[in-house]
Amino acid sequence: MKIKNFELTAIDAERYSKKGAKKGNIKINHNSSVTRMEKMDANTTHVDFRFTANYSGMGKIKIEGSFKIIGEYPDLAEKWQKENKMPNEVAKKVHTTIINNCIPEAVGLAKNINLPPPIPLPKVNVSEDKSNTTSPKGGMEVA
Repeated sequence: MKIKNFELTAIDAERYSKKGAKKGNIKINHNSSVTRMEKMDANTTHVDFRFTANYSGMGKIKIEGSFKIIGEYPDLAEKWQKENKMPNEVAKKVHTTIINNCIPEAVGLAKNINLPPPIPLPKVNVSEDKSNTTSPKGGMEVA
C-alpha cells in the first residue's frame, strides 16, 4: 500500500485568548478523521481527511486535505462507505500519514498565532473493539 498525492485543501487557526494572557496548564487534543473515501479505479482510493488540534478553550487549528491510497485493498472505499470501517493496518497507516503531515504545518500555524506547538506527536493505536468504528457523519478518529 502506498500513499500518494497528499495535499492540504483548507487551513483554519484561531486563538481565543488575548496575547500575553496567563496560560496555566494547557491540554492539547489531537484528532484525525477520514471524512470521505471514494474508489478511483481498481487499485486507487481517494481519501479526504480532517486534522484538528484543540487547545482547551485557548484556540484551535483545523487542517483538511486529501490523498490517494494505491494498493491491494480493492473494496476499501465500499466497506468504509457502508460500515465506516477500514482494516486496522490501513487505518494505522492512514492516520499516521495524516498526523505526520499535519503536525509540522500545525506547528508553524501555532507559532503564527501565538499558541504552543501541538507536540509531542500523538500515537496511533487501532484496536479490534468499537474504538475503530466511526460516527455516521465522519471518519475514524484518532486522538
